Parts: sequence; C-alpha cells; structure tokens
Amino acid sequence: MELSEKVKSAMMGKNRYVMLSVDTEALPKRASEQHVKRLIWGEHFSGTAGVREMVAIARECGVKHVFFVDVCGAHTYEDEVRDVIRWFDAAGQDVQLHAHAEYLPEGFWKSFGFKYRPRFMNQYEREKAEFIIRYFSKFITDITGKPIQAFRAGSFRWNANTIYALKAAGIPLSFNDSMNAFVNGQSTYGEPTLLPYRWSNGVIEVPATERLFDPVVGQKWWGRLQFPVSHRFRNPPWRILWPQTLGRDSSFLVLLLHSWSLLYWDENGYGVYRDDKRLEDYRKLVRWLAKDYDIITTADFLDLHARGKIEVTRTVDLALAELQK
Repeated sequence: MELSEKVKSAMMGKNRYVMLSVDTEALPKRASEQHVKRLIWGEHFSGTAGVREMVAIARECGVKHVFFVDVCGAHTYEDEVRDVIRWFDAAGQDVQLHAHAEYLPEGFWKSFGFKYRPRFMNQYEREKAEFIIRYFSKFITDITGKPIQAFRAGSFRWNANTIYALKAAGIPLSFNDSMNAFVNGQSTYGEPTLLPYRWSNGVIEVPATERLFDPVVGQKWWGRLQFPVSHRFRNPPWRILWPQTLGRDSSFLVLLLHSWSLLYWDENGYGVYRDDKRLEDYRKLVRWLAKDYDIITTADFLDLHARGKIEVTRTVDLALAELQK
C-alpha cells in the first residue's frame, strides 16, 4: 500500500526546520490600561486576537510555538503573567525566557542591592546580567516545573555578559543574535548568518532570520523574518517568506512574532483589535510553513542537534561581543 505524503514526512522528516518564536510581553507604552489583557490575551471590546488564537492556529497543524515570556515589562501585573504562563504550560506550549529589564523600577533593583543604571541589558556587567536571567528563570520554572532552555533579551539588547550568564544558569540556547539590532547599536556584536552556531563558552546561538537588502536607491538594511512584516499593510504568506528565502539556504528559519502581532496600532500607538485579517493571514502562513518545514520547539532543537540533524559547525569567540568601556 502506498504511503501518504504526511506519513512519509513523519517517517523521513523534511530536514527543513522553522521555529515560531513569540515575544510575549505587555509593555507599558503599548496600551493605556489592562496591559496583559490587551497585549497578551489580545482581548478588546470589538474582538480578540492574541496568544490563544495563535495556539489554536498552530494546533490545526499539529505544531507548537515557542513563547518567550517577559515579566519585567509587566512588573505590576505579575499575577496575571503567572496566569499566562500556567495557561501556556497546560496547553503544552514551549515556555522560555524573555526580558525587557529596562522597565523594572528603581526600587526593584535597590531591593536586591543593584544600581538602577545602566537600564539596558546590552550595558550590563556580568553580575547584573546573571541576576536577571536566574531571577526570572526561577519565576517561570516555579510555575511550569520545567527548566529554561532558551533566552532572548528584550529588543535583542545583549552583550557577552548575557551569554556568560546563560552558561552560568545552565541555559543552553541563546536567541539573541540579530544584525538588525547590531547595526542599530542595540547589541555589541552581530554574526551575519542564518544558521545556528556555538559560542566559545558552549552556549548555542540561534540567530534571528534576517537578510541584508541592498536597494538601488536608499541605504542597505537588514530585513527580519517576522509577522507582520509591516503594521500598515496585510501580509500574505508569500510577502513574509519570499524576500527571506529566495536564492539562499532556507533550511532553518526563525520566525519572530509578538503576542500583539495579530492586532493593529491606533493613533496613540496602542495595540487594538480591528478585524480578523491578520489572524487569517497568520493561519495561512502557518499552514504554508507546515507543508514544507518541520515546525519545532526548543526541546526538538536540542534533540535534533544531539542526533546530528541540526548541525552547529561554527564556533565564535565570545570576546568579540565583550562590553566596551
């Protein structure tokens, strides 16, 4: 009896991998009130488009997201963020660590014996970086009972001390490398590659999928594989994937979303529900990806790497990302 394409795929694997990574955050500047409700659950008076809808779309294809959860930006809503993490865990989602530490109040830092400044993680010394990663990793693991496997800094703001801190905390994966962030001064280093590599201290880097665009008119810029590409227009699947995959090795991709990616921005810069167009576009995108890629979690990544399915062939000296004084 001839095997179906789905069974063949399950037996053989596609040898092409994509990770649906979602920065799950409720930053103060993105809503006027009820930040977790508005920006994570996506609940508004006229409709809902948030993380529950993302999970439902992924379930239709039998896949999962990697939710990088930030507690720092929602510091005054910690109990609500706990509920979000519990829901993710009960739903079988991959919950990892995100940190917009610049939003933590001065009193928080003083209570643990740290200076308030510098505020941004790309300026942190090692002790402060390690504290943030250990403290908020524990916040999540106390809820899920599962160790943190991966970390992404808020706005890709990081330096070598971030990677040293991950090693000290026993976190094997970094999702921080972004040429876009490096060019914009948000990080101390950028490695222009699509493929995972290893830092000299053993931490594996999983770079944001980006491409250097060199237009005939205008400046060069690093475009990122993200949904939506623009907050002004609809983004059908081809609009998302084509610029990043045409004429290059696209066997490993990291798609960046936010918990508010299915919303729109109003005149005040606040996330609002307008309609289901982005939700439906995202459904098309996930279905499209699922046909050609294995959509994987961090646990899948580590397993595939251990079995030689995802190779890490390059080692980069962490000294290149040292904080310059």
